[in-house]
Amino acid sequence: MLWIAVASPLAHLDHHLLTAHMVQHLLIMLVAAPLILLGARPVTMLWRPHAAFCWLVGAITVIAWHVPGVFELALRSHGWHVLEQTTFLAAGSLFWWPVIQPASCIVTWSVPLYLFFATLPCDALSAFLTFCGHVVYRPYMYGGGHFGLSPLEDQALAGALMWVSVTFAYLVPALFVTAKLLSGDFGAPASSNLAQPVARFSSSIRGKS
Repeated sequence: MLWIAVASPLAHLDHHLLTAHMVQHLLIMLVAAPLILLGARPVTMLWRPHAAFCWLVGAITVIAWHVPGVFELALRSHGWHVLEQTTFLAAGSLFWWPVIQPASCIVTWSVPLYLFFATLPCDALSAFLTFCGHVVYRPYMYGGGHFGLSPLEDQALAGALMWVSVTFAYLVPALFVTAKLLSGDFGAPASSNLAQPVARFSSSIRGKS
């Protein structure tokens, strides 16, 4: 996923289409970051970050890099572009850390609430890009024509793509966790699950004796 985002032909298109640039961001934060964490579960046990801190880092990173002046700086400078992508990966990893917890951790209602509130800043940004009615980022103002998209259509498509992708990426796991909590599958540590068969075994031994 990281290779697709930063080294495939998509990386060339990101200077010509805002939609391609948005796909890069989404692949890094919504796909690559959680997959890396899933592949490194033992590492996630070494540190339990505060969920509010992780939420703020994710939200501030997304909003800050989409401020027109900062966004255009990353388009003009390769070094700033690399920094942008690096911070997206770091912020994405921090954001997903409280969600991708080891199986031994207690999962509470804070997880779906955390994911729900995370959609709000992204929804606000994507709605602005979709409906503002003018081209926000000057480098894309005169770069129309790719795939038959005008600059304004490209911007609206990028905003809509972000809106839909973030909604599904955050709310689907939130609904999954909610269903598990309602069914009682979450909420008890692994040690208590082990204690039940041990207690039944001990009772049977006492009964025989």
